[in-house]
Amino acid sequence: MCIKNYTRLNVSLITIILAIFILSSVNLAYESLQTNINTQENNIEEIQIEEKVINIDEEIENLLSNTENLQQQIWQIEIPSINLSAPIAQGTTQEVMYEYVGHFENTVFWKGNIGLAAHNGGFPINYFEKIKDLKAGDEIIYKTPYGTRTYEVSLYTIIEETDWSYLQKTEENKITLITCVRNRPNKRLCVQAVEKS
Repeated sequence: MCIKNYTRLNVSLITIILAIFILSSVNLAYESLQTNINTQENNIEEIQIEEKVINIDEEIENLLSNTENLQQQIWQIEIPSINLSAPIAQGTTQEVMYEYVGHFENTVFWKGNIGLAAHNGGFPINYFEKIKDLKAGDEIIYKTPYGTRTYEVSLYTIIEETDWSYLQKTEENKITLITCVRNRPNKRLCVQAVEKS
């Protein structure tokens, strides 16, 4: 009699333990499935956001490439650390740079590497006179009618006047400032900044 009760008790305990184990396994499997579903949903949302950003970037690039329209709106560069706020115009001819910071025509307007040039001395307007004082980490703000980007100075170097490599297209959003170097006519000062995240 005692053995039968003991055996029934063992069977009951084993049944309860098995039931708990099965329920725990089902619960873990369900949680794992939910986590996978949430991860996939997040990944899909991130991809959709990236695609929207790419589409917006392309739309802004197209809008800005209409420079006739752009010239009548806000298009400027600001560098707080050297108290610079200057209008930008298309082209890097002397006529343009007498009044504006010039935009290199073969560079982008928004997505990638934006190239700008200005005088730093000897002219009525010398917008880039103080860029020699920039340091790593200083901010450069690029404003357009369709958006504003903030960049952080990452490179400061002297280059040959024939070195156009710093104006090449890039996937990374950058802004490149180029100006003359005083008393060194064959050299240029190049400051590059990368978009802040």
